[in-house]
This record gives sequence, C-alpha cells and structure tokens, in this order.
Amino acid sequence: PPPETFGPYQRKSEQGNGVIAMIDLLVKELDKEMQQAEVSEKDAQADYEKMLADAADKRAADSKVLTEKTSAKATTEEALQAEKEKKTGTTKEHMATMEYISSLHADCDWLLQYHAARKEARASEVESLVNAKSVLSGADFALVQTASRSGFLARRSM
Repeated sequence: PPPETFGPYQRKSEQGNGVIAMIDLLVKELDKEMQQAEVSEKDAQADYEKMLADAADKRAADSKVLTEKTSAKATTEEALQAEKEKKTGTTKEHMATMEYISSLHADCDWLLQYHAARKEARASEVESLVNAKSVLSGADFALVQTASRSGFLARRSM
C-alpha cells in the first residue's frame, strides 16, 4: 500500500486570513511610515533650503557691513594721518615761537640789566651836547670844573 500522504487540499480560511491580515497590516504600516518619512524629508528639505537662503542673506549682510566698516576704518586712518601731519606742523611752529620768545626774553633781560648804565650814559651825552652847544654859542667853561663820571663805555685803567 502506498504511504499515507497529506490529505486532499482544503482551504483553511480562518488560518490563512490571519496571516494575510497580518501582512496587510504590515503593508499598511509600512505605507504609513513611508508617507511620514516623505513628509518629514520634505519638511527637512524645506528647512534646509530656508537655512541656506538665510545663510546667504546673512553672508550678504555681513559682507555689506564689512565693506562699510572697512571704508569707515580707511576714512578714520586718513583723518588720523592728516591730524598727525597737522600736529607735526603745529609742533614745529610752536617750537619756532618758543625759540623766538626765548630770544626776545634774552634781549629784554639785557636791556633791563644795563638800563641804568645806558640811562646815565645818555644823560651824560645830552649834558655834553648842551655844553658843546653853549661853547659854540660863545660861553666860556674854562674855569668851571665838571665832575668826572665813569660812563657806560668808559675805560677803566688798572
């Protein structure tokens, strides 16, 4: 006799439905996860593109600010150089003025130091001129003795 084999083919509706339902459930979950992944990827791509646009705008703004600051720095450095040159000129002018004042001060000191002697010499000279005029007018000073004064420019004998 032939060995016993499987029985005739029968549909197992209850057992087959459970496996198919499970596969259908897995397919649905996979479809749902794929849709969520697509949505999430689209959102991430949009966020990335927005971030790139923002970064480009920020770079442009930073570049503009950098250009403005570089220009302001150059202008300030030019002004600083002009002020340094002006200071150098002013300092030279001040030094020349101080040197001139110093020379005037030395002249004034000399005039103050010898003022009395010069005044006495001038008075003696005026007196001599008056006497000379009198002699020329006919006056006789032969008998009149005048005091001998040592004048400013008189030599002293030693």
